[in-house]
Amino acid sequence: MQNHNKALLLLPLFLTVGPPLQACITCNKKVQEAIFDSQFYPNLLAMLSPFILLAAIVGGLAWLFGKRYHQPSGVQGPATVYNLMPLATAALVLGIGLGGFIDGIMLHQILQWHEMLSNKIPPTDLVAKTVNMFWDGIFHAFCLLVVLVGVVMLWKTGRRADADRSGNLLWGGLLAGWGLFNILEGLMDHHILKLHNVREITGNVAAWNFGFLGFSVVLLGVGWRLISRKHQSKVEGAV
Repeated sequence: MQNHNKALLLLPLFLTVGPPLQACITCNKKVQEAIFDSQFYPNLLAMLSPFILLAAIVGGLAWLFGKRYHQPSGVQGPATVYNLMPLATAALVLGIGLGGFIDGIMLHQILQWHEMLSNKIPPTDLVAKTVNMFWDGIFHAFCLLVVLVGVVMLWKTGRRADADRSGNLLWGGLLAGWGLFNILEGLMDHHILKLHNVREITGNVAAWNFGFLGFSVVLLGVGWRLISRKHQSKVEGAV
């Protein structure tokens, strides 16, 4: 399992260094020049910024609330105490990755409301469309990486005798992760970096962008409520 973890850690390095060397080898010269121009690494960093922030937030939350959720107040004696954090954290990470896939599959591919760089590079011709498709692929690659990390965390949770396996924790973490991803991705990509909008061709771009954030806050709130309800019931049952 340790080798698998090392492989996961090497994947971001490959995705950062590998594309200029390996990607799009069958593309025509115009497409290659459009993808691997002077903005390649700035675009890569901009696209990865939500993932970097999310990794810091999830790590911080796991550390901050680990002790708090490890044992409810009032528990005394040798009674078995189930830890809420392993499943909640694994589900949160899975929710982040799956939320990215939902965004990419529904909004980028099926509805085609936007693409990764569609505000910077409007996909109005074949070259621009191909460039956006490339960056959509890089985005999905990192979503896959996050999902794989979440699966490993979930697998490790299943091997822990002290891990709580409540459905509230699983669904709460998934919804909270989805909402958290949308909020960070929306703030960074739609409002700060302006890589794309939720819906590019519309009479009111801002309304769609803020509506997306509102929906995401609801997801986060519902997920957090499910996790908190489980924690509260655990405390009440232990007293």
